[in-house]
Amino acid sequence: MSIGDIFYIIAMILFAWITFVIIRNYFRSKFNEDGQRIDMLGQNDSDDDGGDGD
Repeated sequence: MSIGDIFYIIAMILFAWITFVIIRNYFRSKFNEDGQRIDMLGQNDSDDDGGDGD
């Protein structure tokens, strides 16, 4: 293997790792620790009366 091939492999591994980290951090910023969407919290239905089914 030439030095160019080694640099190419390292660049591809870094590209894949950085892409993974960016996507992971994006989804971590959208969800809280309980798995609920942060932007959907507090947007309950106004006709929700406690869920008794009547």
